[in-house]
Amino acid sequence: MSQTKTPQSATSNSKKMVVLVIAIVVALVALVGGGALLLGAMEKSDAGQVAAGGSGAPDPAEAENREWTGTLDFNGKAMDVTLFGDKAPQAVASFLHLSETDFFDGTACHRLTTGGFDILQCGDPTGTGTGGPGYEFGPVENAPAGNLYKKGTLAMARTSDPNSNGSQFFIVYGDTTIDPGAAGGYTVFGEVAGGLDAVEKVAAQGTANGAQDGTPAAEAVLGAASFK
Repeated sequence: MSQTKTPQSATSNSKKMVVLVIAIVVALVALVGGGALLLGAMEKSDAGQVAAGGSGAPDPAEAENREWTGTLDFNGKAMDVTLFGDKAPQAVASFLHLSETDFFDGTACHRLTTGGFDILQCGDPTGTGTGGPGYEFGPVENAPAGNLYKKGTLAMARTSDPNSNGSQFFIVYGDTTIDPGAAGGYTVFGEVAGGLDAVEKVAAQGTANGAQDGTPAAEAVLGAASFK
């Protein structure tokens, strides 16, 4: 049964239609604007993942399936070093590349920790703990069982992001257990097979501020590195 619409109900319907149209327009604007913001976020996220995934980092194939032996100068003394290309090919490929281009030569080790957490952190060209080679890579390779980093270990330093390895690394001068965190530990890419006493001498003098974590009080400078 049809009913004649009164002027009042027609007016009401017209208002409802206007509100509906406005709502649709608002929704479309929100969709377009939100889509643009979402796209921007995706681009930023993707760009970060590309960098973290190793864009610009040396090809791990250049170091894999073998160990490398050579020397790394520390305070004018050549330390004998073995690199584990068979266990941490990406980290070793990067370390070899940086060594071949004299990246480490003349850089100061910027961080010393003592008191049973015994590491000396090096490899930052700025000496501040914030510098790097212009690329990052990951994930973590060859993290030690039981989270024990034995005396003489060479391991990559990173942030909480497992894909943030760069040029910074640490030399373990006394057995040290390190919490692996969510990233699953730190990449062990080599060991100091001889000459670690040069690092121990620096560690024995502690930090510049007397704390257990700080800038070394004594000079701690890397020199040339060579591997074959």
